[in-house]
Amino acid sequence: MIVILTLILYFAALFVLSRWSSRHASNDTFFRGERRSPWRMVAFGMIGASISGVTFVSVPGMVLGSGMTYLQLCLGFILGYLAVAFVLLPVYYKLNLTSIYTYLDGRLGERSYLTGAGFFLLSKMIGTAVKFYVACLIVQQFVMDDLGLPFALTVCALVLLIWLYTHRGGVRTLVFTDSLQTLCLFTSLLLIIYIVMTQMGLTLGEAASAILGDERSRIFVMDDWVSRQNFWKQLLSGAFIVVVMTGLDQDMMQKNLTCRTLREAQKNMCTYGMCFLPANLLFLCLGVLLAQLFESQGVSLPARSDELLPMFVQGTALAQSSAFQHQLVLVLFTLGIVAASFSSADSALTALTTSYCVDIRQRPTDERLRRRVHIVMCLLFALTILIIRAVNSSSLIDAIYTIVSYTYGPLLGLFAFGLFTRRSVRDGLVPLVCILSPLLSYALDLLCQHSFGYRFGYELLLLNGLLTFTGLWLLSYKKQQDN
Repeated sequence: MIVILTLILYFAALFVLSRWSSRHASNDTFFRGERRSPWRMVAFGMIGASISGVTFVSVPGMVLGSGMTYLQLCLGFILGYLAVAFVLLPVYYKLNLTSIYTYLDGRLGERSYLTGAGFFLLSKMIGTAVKFYVACLIVQQFVMDDLGLPFALTVCALVLLIWLYTHRGGVRTLVFTDSLQTLCLFTSLLLIIYIVMTQMGLTLGEAASAILGDERSRIFVMDDWVSRQNFWKQLLSGAFIVVVMTGLDQDMMQKNLTCRTLREAQKNMCTYGMCFLPANLLFLCLGVLLAQLFESQGVSLPARSDELLPMFVQGTALAQSSAFQHQLVLVLFTLGIVAASFSSADSALTALTTSYCVDIRQRPTDERLRRRVHIVMCLLFALTILIIRAVNSSSLIDAIYTIVSYTYGPLLGLFAFGLFTRRSVRDGLVPLVCILSPLLSYALDLLCQHSFGYRFGYELLLLNGLLTFTGLWLLSYKKQQDN
């Protein structure tokens, strides 16, 4: 009951913010926030939007299999954020874009433009649905199962809540709600860490020493070039993951483009980009402490890393704590998951609506169309989650980045070709190149596994983008100079 009450209060706060921020809302408010958002608030909210419910569940458990090597990827993220801030943002602000894929229309042609937008719609719908699936599972397990309600109803109810507080204000509302959700997320995380330390009888200094002395705190892998955790692979992959998942992603860039000026948008990008490393360090430290707590009490570590934190929430290693502490952990975990998941899902649905109205239908001023599309996107989103429920079996965070490697690769190739060459391309053949590149990448991955025992990791994104770029180059010709 206390969990239900907490969620009711949480959503009530979201609706109050939504009501206040969506006054006199128009399509420009929904799509661009009227370019009046304070950059500090955007930066703080985007930290939470970047840390999904999948991160909340999966990252602590990563220490069981790969230690803290995920931080190598996070170091690469910083390089990626700098590239987005000083390479891509100036282009977007100079062209005064609502949808970033409009750039492809002017640079390469209409087919390239529609292809880029289409790959974004596919990538964002699947990737966000996988992330939001975690929130649905948690709410189902800790709330809906006790009420005897089915999973499909849970999904529909949560997606409906997103629609209710975003359908009027759009991205302007998200700037404010994301800030609230980020605050809830990190409050929950820090309090859970404190509870774990209390269970172990550790002070802050003793906890830090225990983490540093644990073999699971290893960060850098420099000696194994075949390993997916190799430092240079992770660093380079992390940089390009951010370039495509942030810089070439309408969802993440839409909130950046609500800042008043380019300079403010760059400060926003650099600020929240730098915060991503310490934020993930906190999740990994929680994972090490949980593993130590389980071992100290003779509890077997879970076979699946994603189950480490949920096992603790369910009461494992909390046998000597009070009923109040059990309930507090459950409330904090549920609140953290919901806050993280909603902050990424609500902005994704807003961006999907924006891209379809602006890029596919090319009717950015039609408010009636925008309202209908937003409803349809919510319905498709719920359906996608139910499909994922039936087929998902791999580690969630790996599944997301694997999907991204295939579907965001063509976007990387398209924008790289547009930005770093001056050649024109045979626009009608661009969709074929963008479809063949992921298929060829998949075939090369299988070939390397069978022939050399080498399996591509996150660097598959680079291969995919390179193949797209190469295909576009082969179809290109030198642009004629005006007399």
